[in-house]
Amino acid sequence: MTHQPLERWLINSLLDTDLYKITMLQAFYHAPEFRTVDVEWKFACRNRNGFDLSALIPEILRQLGHVCSLKFSNEELDYLAGFPFIKPDFIEFLRVFHLDMRFVHIQAKGEDLDLRFRGPLIHITLFEIYALAIISELHSLLHCGGINLDIARSKLMQKIELLRSQEEMPGFSFADFGTRRRASKAWQEEVLITLKRQLPQYFSGTSSLHFARTLGLKPIGTMAHEWLQSWQAVTRLADAQKEALEGWVREYRGRLGIALTDCYSMDSFIRDFSDPYFGKLYDGLRHDSGCPLKWGEKAIEMYRQMGINPQTKTLVFSDSLNFPRMLEIYKHFKGRINISFGIGTNLMNDVGNVPLDIVIKMVAAGGKPVAKISDEPGKSMCEDIDYLRYLASQYGIDPASVNIRE
Repeated sequence: MTHQPLERWLINSLLDTDLYKITMLQAFYHAPEFRTVDVEWKFACRNRNGFDLSALIPEILRQLGHVCSLKFSNEELDYLAGFPFIKPDFIEFLRVFHLDMRFVHIQAKGEDLDLRFRGPLIHITLFEIYALAIISELHSLLHCGGINLDIARSKLMQKIELLRSQEEMPGFSFADFGTRRRASKAWQEEVLITLKRQLPQYFSGTSSLHFARTLGLKPIGTMAHEWLQSWQAVTRLADAQKEALEGWVREYRGRLGIALTDCYSMDSFIRDFSDPYFGKLYDGLRHDSGCPLKWGEKAIEMYRQMGINPQTKTLVFSDSLNFPRMLEIYKHFKGRINISFGIGTNLMNDVGNVPLDIVIKMVAAGGKPVAKISDEPGKSMCEDIDYLRYLASQYGIDPASVNIRE
């Protein structure tokens, strides 16, 4: 497959990323543990399905080169400065911040991509969302021939009508988490405008800072796996999860209080989180792998064991959701604990094409491997099986049960 360069840039603003990329960058920026830490991030596609991703390399490089020419505008920085948890010194860091193509390494691996980002942590982490959004939209354009808007709009209206057909659902809310796998930036904007107009009672906002700013939506997000993984490189391995939770508290003092639970399995998370100190400071938990119903039951029981009323806490579900699945989860937990949802691919790339299941994850920090061990084995990602099994042993997981995904 050959093609001419696109006539437009797919990313035109460094604010075209998720809120939690900025909040984690600030936490890394302020944490003395990470001042000299180099990292490596790796791209993976879990469902290539015969698509020739290697043919996208010239345009990926061209688009990333443009991203590296961008800076935050004064208006964007003023917007970020309005958040109570963003600090003035970090705004000044962002004022001179830009990404650098020196840290981008890409080559073909058959018809797949071997795409990696290597360099200082605070200069690498923001590449993730831009690169994924670029690859996802290039896939829509070059592999799928673009978006059939009639199909896309019909599918969106089916979702809207499904929610409208339900009896009253107090406490039900969902947000857009789909920037990284969107069919296109223009389609994401249309979906957000439509949801804001059609479902104001249920649609709570977006992880996209760009669209939160331009469309007057609430930006939503806290932490992701990289925050928890990175602590493996700077502290005793068995303490990495607790140190990450404590480091987040040190930075945000109870703000942005949704903790991600699946870097080392829910059971090990409960072991490390069960101190009422964390239970009271964090507002709730985010699910990102494994059975959501079993996970939620474990969370409710954990809060009960801590003497905390589960109805004062929130569970955020964000793993492989669709609208019927959200309704199932909501009905299961209704009235027992607060529930919200972050939905990505099924919202922003359900357009009649086959979307790519793509991720970019941290695989090394400080010259050492890092990994996550999800509650769903296929979502674990590491390049060193011995390290992965040692990590499992440190967190009460059977080392024989973990494997490196090919």
